[in-house]
Amino acid sequence: MAMSFFDQFASTSYLGIPLIAIAIALPWVLYPTSTSRWVNNRLITIQGWFVNQFTSQLMLPLNLGGHKWALLMASLMIFLITINMLGLLPYTFTPTTQLSLNMGFAVPLWLATVIIGMRNQPTVALGHLLPEGTPIPLIPVLIIIETISLFIRPLALGVRLTANLTAGHLLIQLIATAVFVLLPMMPTVAILTAAVLFLLTLLEVAVAMIQAYVFVLLLSLYLQENV
Repeated sequence: MAMSFFDQFASTSYLGIPLIAIAIALPWVLYPTSTSRWVNNRLITIQGWFVNQFTSQLMLPLNLGGHKWALLMASLMIFLITINMLGLLPYTFTPTTQLSLNMGFAVPLWLATVIIGMRNQPTVALGHLLPEGTPIPLIPVLIIIETISLFIRPLALGVRLTANLTAGHLLIQLIATAVFVLLPMMPTVAILTAAVLFLLTLLEVAVAMIQAYVFVLLLSLYLQENV
């Protein structure tokens, strides 16, 4: 029983096609595309308003050089929110519970921010490794610590997203299993547990959106240090 709880995170295949590929490609099919008409429908209007509001808030602390990342950040945000939300539906697979996928997003984007900083302003980028006013005996130790913290950033991005979504899915499955077990024996307790499960599902919906926002927000902060 304990091992079966983790079966939902296994990437399965159907007719030789990995389902994780379908789950990754599905969000782009669901969103409507803009038309050449002068007046769009309500769905496209709401979608455009959300993307504009998010992009403006995300790019607010960045200078004009960082605004080149607006399309990438907005697309990543929408993609992560969509696959996180779709993973809450029954009989679905959540790709963002896989650490390899999250690290595949985190490492290249973090590395791009570091390369941009080293290319555009190497002195400032290297200056982050040593805080101003550091005593001379502590300089080697602080440089090592700051370098380690710099390389831990992409790992923290990927692990944070994976751990939060995995914990939420496991908790939902545990409580749902408890509801089915308690229903024949103690119906009242089962109903109360089902109410807790409903509230937890609402919380997990919020977590799915917040974690996607935090992932992109931290990337924008890393970018802000290097542009």
